[in-house]
Amino acid sequence: MSLRGALIGCGFFADNHLHAWRAIDSANIVAVCDTDADRLSRAAKLFDIPAAYSDVDALLAAEQLDFVDIATGPTTHRVLVERVAAAGLAVICQKPIAKTMADAEAIVAVCEAAGVPLAIHENFRWQSPIRAVKAVLDSGAIGTPFFGRVSFRSAYDVYSGQPYLATDERFIVEDLGIHILDIARFLFGEVDTLSAETRRVNPNIRAEDVATILMAHEAGITSVVDCSYASAKPEELFPQSLVEVDGRAGTLRLDANYRLTVHQKDGGTEELSVEPVLLPWAERPWHNIQESVLAFQRNAAECFAAGKAPETSGRDNLKTFALVDAVYRSAEGPLDRIALS
Repeated sequence: MSLRGALIGCGFFADNHLHAWRAIDSANIVAVCDTDADRLSRAAKLFDIPAAYSDVDALLAAEQLDFVDIATGPTTHRVLVERVAAAGLAVICQKPIAKTMADAEAIVAVCEAAGVPLAIHENFRWQSPIRAVKAVLDSGAIGTPFFGRVSFRSAYDVYSGQPYLATDERFIVEDLGIHILDIARFLFGEVDTLSAETRRVNPNIRAEDVATILMAHEAGITSVVDCSYASAKPEELFPQSLVEVDGRAGTLRLDANYRLTVHQKDGGTEELSVEPVLLPWAERPWHNIQESVLAFQRNAAECFAAGKAPETSGRDNLKTFALVDAVYRSAEGPLDRIALS
């Protein structure tokens, strides 16, 4: 049977959630909820959703649901997750899980206490180019890695679609860097220590728009994570993440426009295209992210149906959020390095 779900939050990114849910046979969004009447009406009409609510408690009382997808801002996450968990429903929560480590831990704890699964909508690791990089590393083609870099540098105008990014107290690490840090965890494993520098280059925004992070991983890999929304390039690569990995037996490069190069010391060089699929409802350049939304939501639905923890479970995502928290503490000083294990 198809899982019955509801979406809370019909804002900037919600269309991607709703398009993806329509493409998943094992789940069906039967209700939407938002305090903004115009957004609510638009989403219900555009996606032919039979029920629309302006109040979360009314939604939970009226609908027979299996899960709730929370696509609101992080300041609302704790109270919404608490309500959904109290109703005994599986939870999907948009990243970042919360604004503070205390709230993040409380969100995970309340779901565990209620015995309901919690998935965090952390989708960058689900991008097909990133999965291709992981497959090469797992194959042993370049031997044991010792250095990695994950980079996202752009001058794309993210503020026009999400104006709050220009006024939030924290910006690039919390909004974008969390994705890139999660990719580094996914590829290279857990982190022992990190140090970070952040900068505000754009004078018209409130918080940092550049971050550079050096990490030592438990597996013996050193990685660099760098993020920028202040880097004007001859070719705008938004929203591509670039990856470099050096191993004992070769190197791997995920370069611009989804070109994957695997070089082996004794085995030659292979070049592949790992261009994401352009889904029927997707558009460039967002198609990379849109494809990963579908991949994440499909995994969450499968895991909910099977009673398994999703790959980006709340407990797992706490480790990524801990990196975000450590980056801000390191950048604020005076500590040079932050220990995480």
